[in-house]
Amino acid sequence: MLDQEDDLWIVDVIGEIDIYTANKLKETLVKILDEHNTSIKINCLELDYIDSTGLGVLIGALKRLKQENKNIMISNAKPNISKLLSITGLNKIFVIQ
Repeated sequence: MLDQEDDLWIVDVIGEIDIYTANKLKETLVKILDEHNTSIKINCLELDYIDSTGLGVLIGALKRLKQENKNIMISNAKPNISKLLSITGLNKIFVIQ
């Protein structure tokens, strides 16, 4: 969903993002950025698990956004997701809310 007031996409991720589902997330992110290239807020309220494939998809989208000085915000991450972001150092490149 495009939040026009804040000029950012809000993407709700649900369940697991892994080698089996990461491609769907990638397709979604590419599609929305092709439509309107602006910052993305990833709502992780219902995200239970993300693996390196899923993190790679987010990093790929972030690289594209950084070219336009845009960002990816990660919100409502559960403790296991927050810990993974911290261990990998990704909490320093994504905006954690």
